Amino acid sequence: MTGINRRRVLAAGIGGALAMPGLVRAQTQPQTQSQTQATWKPDKPITVYNPLAAGGVCDVHLRFLGERVGRKWGQQVNVDVKAGAGATLAAAQMANMKPDGYVIACMTINSLRYPHYQQAAWHPLRDFSYIIGLSEFTFGVVVRSDSPYQTIQDLIEAGKREPEKLNYGTSGIGGTDHLLMIETEQATGARFTHIPYKGGAEWMPALLGGHIQFVPDGAAWAPFVENGQVRVLAMATEKRFGKYPDKPTLVESGINAVAVSPYGLVGPKDLPPQVVQALHDAFKEAMADPGHQPLLDRFIQEPWYRDPAQYRAFAEKYYVDVKPTLVKAGLAKS
Repeated sequence: MTGINRRRVLAAGIGGALAMPGLVRAQTQPQTQSQTQATWKPDKPITVYNPLAAGGVCDVHLRFLGERVGRKWGQQVNVDVKAGAGATLAAAQMANMKPDGYVIACMTINSLRYPHYQQAAWHPLRDFSYIIGLSEFTFGVVVRSDSPYQTIQDLIEAGKREPEKLNYGTSGIGGTDHLLMIETEQATGARFTHIPYKGGAEWMPALLGGHIQFVPDGAAWAPFVENGQVRVLAMATEKRFGKYPDKPTLVESGINAVAVSPYGLVGPKDLPPQVVQALHDAFKEAMADPGHQPLLDRFIQEPWYRDPAQYRAFAEKYYVDVKPTLVKAGLAKS
């Protein structure tokens, strides 16, 4: 509604109220969305599909928020692991559910890439209702503490000398971590062997067990840096990360790659606005819990709050913008 039209509507409302004095106070008070729509409150448990492995960062985060939302509403919020298909399975299965608010999903950014390079029965812009943005993974390249590679340059040189000898683990084909390594290989000429997992709860034990030699993924590795089992070679951030000021970025190292990997909650398409708003408000309140930021800090994650409109706007833009990157990586056709 334009400013002119808004003034016309308000003027008409006030004019009518002057003719009916009993309505003056009611009609001159601004109405919020919650006042104009019936407030939704669940009367049975809610299920949130988790797209990554059980026990990983996303799983821990969703359970933290779900516990607090459950307490607010007096209903259980269950987290159901639906890992697979490059972290897109959760949102894909949720898309077929009834749009009543009782089954929602955590959507990783890979759901905005996947339809560009794989045939899918769902579309991220047509089949999801966007609820709230939650957090953003912080990416870095890490090795075991006893690794012979002391710098990112050491790792790159090894990938040039003996192509595909070194293995790295990611959270799935086409994920942010996978794209990061494709860009790194294209920029440097190094070649590595990709081993896809379902999340940090799987690739972290593989790294510690020596089954893979490095990980270019989100910071499920952060606690293992703290206890000395893992070392950071480089960060995939725009600038040096505050917690690791002595670690260079990939950009500093001559690799023009910065990881972008937020996640949030979505519901099936046609989720009623009052349900979207109620879920948004409840999870936003949970994000304000005093224990939330320390949890994110533990895994060096950043808050990534977006309201429903902001989240959808981000998705629409990223879906278009990412395709050239996928084409260059050889994952999608132009």
